[in-house]
Amino acid sequence: MDAVRVALLREVLAGTQWPGAARRFAGSLRRSVVPAGGNLLLVGTERYEPWHLAAHLVDEAAWSGLPELAPTLVRHRVLPGEPPHLSVGLGRLAAARRGHTLLVVAPQEPGEGLLERVHDARRAGATVLALDGGDGDLGTLAHDALSVPGDCAELDLDTVQHLVSAAAGENSLPVQRGPRRFRDRLARLADQLTAPPPSRW
Repeated sequence: MDAVRVALLREVLAGTQWPGAARRFAGSLRRSVVPAGGNLLLVGTERYEPWHLAAHLVDEAAWSGLPELAPTLVRHRVLPGEPPHLSVGLGRLAAARRGHTLLVVAPQEPGEGLLERVHDARRAGATVLALDGGDGDLGTLAHDALSVPGDCAELDLDTVQHLVSAAAGENSLPVQRGPRRFRDRLARLADQLTAPPPSRW
């Protein structure tokens, strides 16, 4: 989802909690991975792999100049012959320690096996963040969580992932006195174009 579509989505969701909640959660993600130099592990459930979030975070890492946002996608099943970036299995979670961030995306119940691995990673010092469907056990393990209940009428977890990934790359560079980056100018233009006209009263 490009900057213009994200701006439109934020406009549609204006007045709800979601734009602010996504920015807050993205801030937690950024504060965890940037000082640590990266080490971001992204894992889903056995039935849901967060492919799109991985791709968007890679894009944001490149656009924002923050390579630390690029995750390692950890998969429940790795098939023979797959490329290296798709060949990281659950065993990678056992190596998570202080300085690692584990981002868990779980639209449904994550399952006992994953919860145990997440618990072990947290106990070893990793920071645990969760984007979930309201699972209480995962939320208890996470240092920060953003939950989208399955019966939410406003949006779904996939949409929240777009908001979070876009927010993770925003305002990440020090303020420059020279011309703003093209992407910042584009986002500002999109916000202006989608803003309601000023009231005459």
